[in-house]
Amino acid sequence: MRPIPILAVGALAAGACLYGIAKTHEAPYVPPAGESIKAHLQRTITGHSEVVQDVAASPDGQYLASGSVDRTVKLWRWRDGGLGETLAQPAGVTSVAWSPDGQQLASGSYDGTVKVWRPRDGALIRTLTGHRGTVWSVAWSPDGERLASSGEDRTVKLWRARDGAPLKTLTGHARNVWCVAWSPDGQRLASGSFDKTVKLWRADTGALSQTLAGHSEAIVSLAWSPNGRWLATGSDDSSIKLWRAADGRLMKTLTGGTDHVYAVAWSPDGRWLAGGGREKGNLGTLLKQLVGSRWSGGKGKSIRLWRVRDGALEQALAEHADDVTSLAFSPDGQWLASGSEDRTVKLWRLEIYSQKE
Repeated sequence: MRPIPILAVGALAAGACLYGIAKTHEAPYVPPAGESIKAHLQRTITGHSEVVQDVAASPDGQYLASGSVDRTVKLWRWRDGGLGETLAQPAGVTSVAWSPDGQQLASGSYDGTVKVWRPRDGALIRTLTGHRGTVWSVAWSPDGERLASSGEDRTVKLWRARDGAPLKTLTGHARNVWCVAWSPDGQRLASGSFDKTVKLWRADTGALSQTLAGHSEAIVSLAWSPNGRWLATGSDDSSIKLWRAADGRLMKTLTGGTDHVYAVAWSPDGRWLAGGGREKGNLGTLLKQLVGSRWSGGKGKSIRLWRVRDGALEQALAEHADDVTSLAFSPDGQWLASGSEDRTVKLWRLEIYSQKE
């Protein structure tokens, strides 16, 4: 089916030497030497009848939202995997995002709309229209006052959250815009596209401030580090790239197999990065090259966990039966959720431990 973002980037840390960062630049938390992470599969959630396109954790850590091609968003309890509300809509769901206060949930769709829901009772609050073609990604600003969406029409749109009024349309990408994310301080917006570039926009004016080029294929996912100093991008070129947000400098490229990277996600403390994807070299790759389709035809199954401090690959997980489309850490950093084309969501318990040198 399609590639979708996946989550995770640990903190680029003391790696100052490794990444060529001058000591005058602050770096995120540096895990002690020998500290590692390991994921243990705790639960497989079934209930969707089609591909799970995206997963997102509620800010309070109580629920996980999953959006699917089956035209539903489902809310699951983290503690036991039980199903809460099911939000049904007219077309397949591509992306989901919680508001910062957890009182609203936005979903993007193949019908070109953004829907805003009230999770506690499943009520549809409003529908935002304006995109031409599929809406691939949605994201709330950190203050909860604006929504961003990106789509097949090559644009990023900004909406006023309280009433859905359109605020700005950002243009500049030459192809589908597959992912969009706000910086933690809300001052910048990053967008990734099939045109192989990342663009950084000023959130206040909508002006383009920088274009990051370096990937050789489409950029499918991106995520800011929790401290806002780093940006991680996942691409069809089989790599995750880590950029210094202050000046757009490429600091590190993570590779570890033949997978396309559909999702990246930082752990809440910035120490670890998760990436998910599928195997390379099939019909899905050709389709994206020809028409920019998000649909793939491979057998991905891959999740990788990285220690950002030194770029070490900590673990590769292969329990999914098909492409991994999305990733999300729980707010306390103790769990990782993964969505897949195999129609399931898997919940992984994370263990941090120290190894003897």
